[in-house]
Amino acid sequence: MFEKLFSAPDDKIIKLMHTFSADPRADKIDLGVGVYKNKNGSTPIMHSVKKAENLLWEEQSTKSYVGLAGDFEFHDVMRDLILKNCVGEDCVAAAATPGGTGAIRQALELIKNTDPSTTVWISSPTWPNHPSIIGYLGIKQKEYRYFDYKTGCVEFENMLEDLSSAKRGDVVLLHGCCHNPTGANLKLDQWARLTEILLDGGLIPFIDIAYQGFGDGLDEDAAGVRYLVMNIPEVIIASSCSKNFGIYRERTGILMLVSHNKGDKIKNQKMLTYLNRQNYSFPPDHGARLVTMILKDPELRTSWEVELKSIQVGMLQNRESLALELCKQIGSDRFGFLAEHRGMFSLLGATEMQVDEMRNKYGIYMVSDSRMNIAALNLKAIHKLTEAIIAVKV
Repeated sequence: MFEKLFSAPDDKIIKLMHTFSADPRADKIDLGVGVYKNKNGSTPIMHSVKKAENLLWEEQSTKSYVGLAGDFEFHDVMRDLILKNCVGEDCVAAAATPGGTGAIRQALELIKNTDPSTTVWISSPTWPNHPSIIGYLGIKQKEYRYFDYKTGCVEFENMLEDLSSAKRGDVVLLHGCCHNPTGANLKLDQWARLTEILLDGGLIPFIDIAYQGFGDGLDEDAAGVRYLVMNIPEVIIASSCSKNFGIYRERTGILMLVSHNKGDKIKNQKMLTYLNRQNYSFPPDHGARLVTMILKDPELRTSWEVELKSIQVGMLQNRESLALELCKQIGSDRFGFLAEHRGMFSLLGATEMQVDEMRNKYGIYMVSDSRMNIAALNLKAIHKLTEAIIAVKV
């Protein structure tokens, strides 16, 4: 059997991590890995998480299994965080998952099992794991135009044109905020126009929201998602707590099915529970428990929101500083889009050859498509990155 196994392709980001680690240069800069880093280059544990862990250590009396769908208190706090009061609790079925990736995988399993003829539409470009998992499951996929590499803006009219050709019942995978890898987001009026296209075409929105709070704020980042949920009969939502709670290794995520037909909840909940059972049975609980404690405790929640706001503001400052430095050096606002983007990532617009040159000559590591982690910058790194961008003539 094993002799028939094929050599799976390397993950570009994981491979980049190993290459960076092996680089002996002391002044190397890692802009590839998608984790938040502070000014010291570390990914600290949030104070609210530490406090919650201490409380959990003192109070928790068992490590027995939680339900197949996870803790329903976790469902409640995450529903409130993402959706607020834009839809009733009786319209939302949910299940905890191993990270946001687990939620995406479960949603795609559900789509495949429900109607194998469904096509999932993904943005061009998108997070590489989206097309990878869709392809692995044998689900049909198509791309819709999303990002203009020349202007650094969303190709919104082209996006709508492409989605207008989708067939009724197709699924449209959308980034809830802080688009990965581009950093270019839809504005609220664009979400409204997109809603019309989805309704007219009978399309199902599938929202991946992994960075709530990293863009413009917790409520601002969920505004588009809430608009869709209020106006479209059925919505799929996959959410991650890795970034905004800084609990990457705890693998904490949730999948929600929203239906305006309140009679669907019991059936939908049973399906999510069934999918969990077929995959990993009981989802991990530690991270979900911490998130629940933080969001339910006023003191912990305030602490978390203050720290999250600091992270968000820090990324905005990095964006503005980099755009300003480039403008000063080249005498043009060609990279002004960097200050307009939101979240951890932006596409610089460099070729793969230019990315290689920045890595080889300047020790600056980014993904081959020129996606860079804005959160990994500081003033010294911004100066060096600016020099490299000018030197390789991006």
